[in-house]
Amino acid sequence: MAEQSNESLKAYCDGYGELLSALCFTCIHCNYHLHKQCAEAPLEILNHPLHPKHIRRRLFLRQRPLPSDRKVYGCALCKEKRNMFVYECKTCYFSLDIKCAKLSSSYKFNQQPKLGIHSHPLTFIESLMAIYKCLDELPTKINHPSHHIHPLFLNRSDDSFCKLCQKEHFGAFYGCSLCYFNINLECALLRSIVEDKSCHQHPFTLFWKQDSFICDACGTEGNYISYICFTCCITVHKECTSLPHIIKFSRHDHCIFHKYFLETQELTKQDCKICFKEVKLDRGSYSCGKPGCNYVVHVNCVLENKDLYKVIEEEKQCEELYEKSMQSSIIRVIEVNEAGEATSVVHFSHQHCLVLADKIEEEIDRKCDGCMLPISNIFYYCSECPFFLHKTCAELPRIKQHWFHQSNATLNFNSFKYCGFCGRYCSGFFYDIKGWCMCLRCQLGAFRCGKCKFVLDFRCLTVPHLALHKIDEHMLNLTYHDDKEQSYCDICEQERDPSFWYYSCSICDTSAHFKCVLGEFPFLKDGSIVPYYYCHKDKHTLNFFRKVKGYPECSYCGKLCQEAILKCEKSACNYIIHYKCRWHY
Repeated sequence: MAEQSNESLKAYCDGYGELLSALCFTCIHCNYHLHKQCAEAPLEILNHPLHPKHIRRRLFLRQRPLPSDRKVYGCALCKEKRNMFVYECKTCYFSLDIKCAKLSSSYKFNQQPKLGIHSHPLTFIESLMAIYKCLDELPTKINHPSHHIHPLFLNRSDDSFCKLCQKEHFGAFYGCSLCYFNINLECALLRSIVEDKSCHQHPFTLFWKQDSFICDACGTEGNYISYICFTCCITVHKECTSLPHIIKFSRHDHCIFHKYFLETQELTKQDCKICFKEVKLDRGSYSCGKPGCNYVVHVNCVLENKDLYKVIEEEKQCEELYEKSMQSSIIRVIEVNEAGEATSVVHFSHQHCLVLADKIEEEIDRKCDGCMLPISNIFYYCSECPFFLHKTCAELPRIKQHWFHQSNATLNFNSFKYCGFCGRYCSGFFYDIKGWCMCLRCQLGAFRCGKCKFVLDFRCLTVPHLALHKIDEHMLNLTYHDDKEQSYCDICEQERDPSFWYYSCSICDTSAHFKCVLGEFPFLKDGSIVPYYYCHKDKHTLNFFRKVKGYPECSYCGKLCQEAILKCEKSACNYIIHYKCRWHY
């Protein structure tokens, strides 16, 4: 793909992590892109100077560290665990992301740093001894406005605690041994004026007074140094002078904007949507720019994890991102009714047209093929085969930014797939997110209460609120506690702990363990083809079934099949095994 002519289709390189702006390779099926230089990157690097410990061994290219990957501790040079290609040593935990791995002794950063931290060009070095060359040019003694009573002397140490930024630092620092007062080099050489109109329209002026204050940008306390905007009469932390004005947070559909205060006409008392504590309206926060959307978060809460947000340079990008993330999974609308609803559609998950309906004519248990939950409201169905989708499931976005990851998630359809969040094998829709598969029930994501200590894991979070079972003619409701001292399950007839969840029908006074109601595979569709398992003799594909008629013998253990099985559907083949026996053949 030579260039990106359409603004709304802009994408990022999956190898380098930056906006595509030159020749690139792209996969149109799964929204995957690579710069030409990333696609042609060597699969291995020999004798990299930053890894002398195993100088004779190679560093191997891998796509990117997964969120659960415990063997990647971040880039050895920049110390960050970024979502991009990395080179790693197979002998130890050493790794370099592709940006840092490309550096060599001949590569120079000749442009002035954006933040003005250093005044000289920076050169990549292979030996740590060369670091002291620049330090020798610094004055060994300074008089500093943060400590008037004594001069500060240049020291070199493994670590020190900076009195100004209140953080541990490694390397050189200025200090007073009499007062145990130390400041790191960056704080000692702070700029007196900071101006970045992309973050704030006026310049900030450094104020050295050693006193505590409340930062108007983030709403938290600060000590010692601060920066002041005399035009707006606000005081901020040093790091808050460069807060991004607009960001796209993975847990909200719209872009959010930084404001130093929120007008009371906009919002009344609001709680942060991350920590659930009150957001002070007269302090800095991030809030949604969409009319009618009252999404507000604390600055430090939303910026805590760099993997969950990205900075937006221009406001016009917000609508482009939103439109791209809300692409419908309905490929084509064939007919609409007077109310404008699509009554006949073509959906990416099914080969036939789907028709809108509001009730099932046959009195049988039908489940949505997208979420595997019972059909109980308006839905689409196929007139040629038994295929059903809730209207809400049929209208899900095909591509969206997901709540736990900045990368785009793509909606796919699979008859037999393992969800990496609730730990169940499921059928239906999945969101694929950089190597993770998430079933439709887990994609909602909330799992703790901000007001109390109530917590749910993904498995319990996704238990359906309503379920059907032949023990009762009505829908069973998920119930959280029982007042009875002694309770029994009407399915297994065993005693039931009244403090645990169960399903009940208030009309018939029915109650049962939720595991007895749902079974072991509540979200798998009978007849699903099971990947990686085949008929032992003829290598036919095997289909999953909860039960089989006639109680045939298992082809492996010889016992009667009364529970979940894998079966060959070929008419001339009678191969059947228990699901639990699948590992043994």
